[in-house]
Amino acid sequence: MNEELKQTPSPWKRRFLILLVITVIIPGFIGLLFLKRFTEDIPVDYANPTEHFKYGSTGGEHEMGFPYWIWKALPEVCPQYLPGKGYQSLGMVYEKNPDGSDRDLPVGTSQRRFQGVDRVFVNCAVCHVSTVRTAADQPATIVLGMPAATFNMKAFEEFFFRCAADPKFSKEFILPEIEKQGANLDLLDRYLVYPIAIAIMRDRVLALAGRFDWVFKQHDWGPGRVDTFNSAKVIFNWPMHLLDPKEFDAPADFPSIWRQRQRMEPKEMQLHWDGNNTTVEERNKSAAFGTGTTPPTIDLQRIKRVEAWIREAEPLPFSAFFPVDRDMAAQGAPIYQKYCASCHGASGSDFTGEYVGTVEPLARIGTDRRRLDSYTYTLAVNQATLYAGYPWRFTHFQKTHGYANMPLDGLWLRAPYLHNGSVPSLRDLLEPAAKRPKAFYRGNDVYDPVKVGFVSNVTEAGGKKFFRLDTTVPGNGNGGHEGKAYGTELSDGEKAALVEFLKTF
Repeated sequence: MNEELKQTPSPWKRRFLILLVITVIIPGFIGLLFLKRFTEDIPVDYANPTEHFKYGSTGGEHEMGFPYWIWKALPEVCPQYLPGKGYQSLGMVYEKNPDGSDRDLPVGTSQRRFQGVDRVFVNCAVCHVSTVRTAADQPATIVLGMPAATFNMKAFEEFFFRCAADPKFSKEFILPEIEKQGANLDLLDRYLVYPIAIAIMRDRVLALAGRFDWVFKQHDWGPGRVDTFNSAKVIFNWPMHLLDPKEFDAPADFPSIWRQRQRMEPKEMQLHWDGNNTTVEERNKSAAFGTGTTPPTIDLQRIKRVEAWIREAEPLPFSAFFPVDRDMAAQGAPIYQKYCASCHGASGSDFTGEYVGTVEPLARIGTDRRRLDSYTYTLAVNQATLYAGYPWRFTHFQKTHGYANMPLDGLWLRAPYLHNGSVPSLRDLLEPAAKRPKAFYRGNDVYDPVKVGFVSNVTEAGGKKFFRLDTTVPGNGNGGHEGKAYGTELSDGEKAALVEFLKTF
């Protein structure tokens, strides 16, 4: 009997073990699970560099990322703030799945698991991918590296600002829509994570809307354009309402991003429309702010993968879509060499030329000055403080007094023309400003191979209304780049030959 008593655990010992499990082991295990979930920082990666360019992260999801299911739900929660159905109506490009359905996220968005939630935000491709169709009844071809000619960034920003201010931006409306879309959230997500995420996102977007109030007061940019450096001023918390009005309404076309190595070697060209930087790496880090990154959150490793891709990327040739009259192009070659080569390079792949990549004074080029005036000396000084304390601190931003002479690689895909996209086609650009279209429509991806530009005289197609660009509106001026030196005094035959040669770029 004594032996049995010795082998029987003490009631106090059992109670202690139970108490230990309840108060320490189980909470510790749950704590470890929570710690693992809410400290994860895992972007969705792609082994293929092209896929990484389209969908890879730059780090913007950390601070600006929308929880995945909120991103998916908002077009249905706030459809009244979109011009049509879904993000497609803003000109975002969707690839197709094998079954013909749209891919889950548009090109130019990335996904990252951060703080316990899958987050979505934009990356570089949102501004540098678009589509081309050879006719209205033909399928669209997605072209990487070209300006995002159909994407309306201003409408994109305003959609989120307006939706966040709407009473429906709440768990009572968003959660049912998330469930309707098949999310099947677990209890933790449904009753804790997503309700908190909705409240936080609403506060953050509304705070950002206050800082971007100036956007609502500007003339519409339309698809394919952005007021780049006024947005940059928000980073420094400038009192936007106190700025010189001449700094505003400064839309500029999204640029193409092919052949970046040739813009670095053998000499560094002056980059951005006004040539305010000569370093591709700084230009790229500056552009990354537009994807929501900040100095502490920028994902340098993944941005370097994008940089490696754009260094060698090449444009699709015009001849892959339309025929080129080689005899007429041969007649246009010497005309190009006489009037254009010194500023724009020997060809679309040979960038040699005395003035290529240098700034042309505004007094000479004569194009709309708003974009130039929006980038001020004070902004250049402030940009020099970005990344202070980091090895990659900005040191090359400068104020210039004109616009840079750009190489013309993939020129046909870069319509409309001039820095503000105020001239619809190459053929129109060869006319004096008085004969260029006073107004035309942007956002169509159907191409006109004769005039070399997107079809611009159609107001809508397939239920989509296009943006009417009025060249009399501040920032939209279509003057400049005219006179004998710019080929606008050539005969019609010479102009036709020159345009045909430019198709080979």
